[in-house]
Parts: sequence; C-alpha cells; structure tokens
Amino acid sequence: MTKETLAKIAHLSRLEVDPKNEEQLLHDLSEIITWVEKLNEVDTEGVQPLTHMSKEINLLREDHAENGLDRNDALKLSPKNNDGFFTVPKVIKSKGK
Repeated sequence: MTKETLAKIAHLSRLEVDPKNEEQLLHDLSEIITWVEKLNEVDTEGVQPLTHMSKEINLLREDHAENGLDRNDALKLSPKNNDGFFTVPKVIKSKGK
C-alpha cells in the first residue's frame, strides 16, 4: 500500500485524509489486504456460495387488491380540498420570486 494508492482510494471514496493519520491508515489498510489475501489459502472446494447470512426465510403474505377509502370520504377527512383534490401548502418556491 502506497501513499498514492491511499490518495486514490480517498478520492474515489470522497474522503479527506488527515496527513497526520496517513501512516496509521496505510498500516491498517495493509493489514486488511493481508488478511483478505490469507482467505485465498482456505480450501473452498465443494462449498456453495452464500446468498444469505442466515437460514431464516422471510415469509410474506399474499398481496391482495382491496377497496380502500372512498375518494369522497377521504376528502371529508382533509382540512382543505378543492374540486375533488386535496389542497396542501406550496413547498417549492419559484426562482426569482
């Protein structure tokens, strides 16, 4: 791991590296790379790749279309409405106004 590589990684990650922490970061990244390279020594022959980190299964309910709240009933619940639509405060300002 070189200072140039660290600078490139920092740039791509949009991180600012404090020069006084540079040496420690170089050391830490080198140790991480060494550890990852050590994983190449593990015999993974016949081991299926993981797609999930646990054997739990997410049980989802069936999605059924249902009649929701009637439009007129919903409009009755709103503080303001106009011509069949909800009326809300303006949140986007126009440029130059």
